[in-house]
Order: sequence, then structure tokens, then C-alpha cells
Amino acid sequence: MDNSRDLDLDGIIADVKAQYEDIARRSRAEAQAWYESKFEELRVTAGRNADSLRETKTEIAELTRVVQRLNGEVRSAKDQRCKLEAAVADAEQSGQTTIKDAKHKLSELETALQQTKADLTRQIREYQELVNVKLALDIEIVTYRKLLEGEESRLCAEGGFPINISACRSQGGLTYGP
Repeated sequence: MDNSRDLDLDGIIADVKAQYEDIARRSRAEAQAWYESKFEELRVTAGRNADSLRETKTEIAELTRVVQRLNGEVRSAKDQRCKLEAAVADAEQSGQTTIKDAKHKLSELETALQQTKADLTRQIREYQELVNVKLALDIEIVTYRKLLEGEESRLCAEGGFPINISACRSQGGLTYGP
């Protein structure tokens, strides 16, 4: 073998160096392209995430307004419930007082009714007694009238002078005159 060949080490080194530089340049270009594609992907993703974040913030703000409105409605409903409970309690108290007053008045009316019935019974008894006395007096008056008429007839029949005994009725009684 001929070892006498001149090896061009500088050329080989330059060749290898050129190959490595070409590989490095391609690798740099691929890395740059990969970096730019990843950067673009991240920029698009960041844009989507930013949009999503804005939408989420908008939804959160809307939900916060809804929660605040609902909290206000809940407070209002609680206040209204408290007022209604107070009104119901007042109505129950008023109803109980009214029932108590009504029962007291009913008791008074029942007592008055019993008293009135007793008074009516007493007055009926007194009226009945007066009617009985009146009937007895009427019977007595009729009897005395018949006696007087009979005495008048007898005196006239004995031949004496005529006697005029008149009996007049006035307001349920009799009056006598010569």
C-alpha cells in the first residue's frame, strides 16, 4: 500500500466541518421552526385562554350580580316573612283577645237572658195574680149589682117609693149614685 498519499487533512476537516455546520444550520433551522410553531401554538392557546378567561370573568361578574340580586331578594323575603310572622302573631293575639271578649259578652248576655227570663216569669205570675184579682172583683161587682137590682125590685114591689140606684161602669169598675 502506498502510504505516501497525501492526506489532505485540512480539506477533510473542512469537509467534516462544513457537514457539521450544515447539520447545525439545519438543526438550528428546525429548532427555530419548531420554536416558532410552538410559540405560535402557545400564542393561539394563550389567545384562546385569554378569551376563555374574559368569558369566565364576564360569567363570574354576571353570576356575582345574580348572587347579589338573589341575596337581596332573600333578605327581602326574610324581612317579609318576619313581618308576616309578626302580623300572624298579632292576629292570633287579637283573635284570642276577641274570642275572650266575645266569651265574656256571651256570658253577660246569657246572664242577662236568664235574668230577663226570671223577670218575665215573675211578671207573668204577677199578671196572672192581677187577672185573678180582677176576675174575682168583676164577679163580686156582678154579684153586688144583682143584689142591688134585686133590692131595688123588692123595695118597689113593697109599695114604697121608687128608688133609683144606678150602676155605671167606668174603667172596669162600677160607680153608684142616687
